[in-house]
Amino acid sequence: MKIEDQLKTKNLPPARKLSLSILVTANLIDEQVAAALKPFDISIQQFNVLRILRGQKGKPANLSTIQERMVSKMSNTTRLVDKLIAKELTQRIVCEANRRKVEISITEKGLKLLKEIDPKVDAVEQQMIEDLNYEEIELITNCLNKIRK
Repeated sequence: MKIEDQLKTKNLPPARKLSLSILVTANLIDEQVAAALKPFDISIQQFNVLRILRGQKGKPANLSTIQERMVSKMSNTTRLVDKLIAKELTQRIVCEANRRKVEISITEKGLKLLKEIDPKVDAVEQQMIEDLNYEEIELITNCLNKIRK
């Protein structure tokens, strides 16, 4: 039996039904966003790192700051940053005063790529919620915030 069919049955405990619904929805979102990113040869996690660095507004960030702000805490931040450096989307900045201190910043090429990607991801996200009204979006968001308390 498919998960969607299981969710329609009434014999699932409420917590499991909710948990499965959230997981299935999260996977659907991941799949659709990953599909939107595929033509740009960038993963969701790499996209997340670029957005974090853009949010720094020109100030570099260290690896622990990036890791803290990652949506997926399971990501290997060093590996992600290395891949972005290889693509010339980010750069390492070594502190002159303390050679062990390394910070990461987004490059102009990285900022241009985000400008190109943002409308594609926005369209995917908008399409996913097109059947929801503002009140429903607020209710779902507030309920999910309560779960994460």
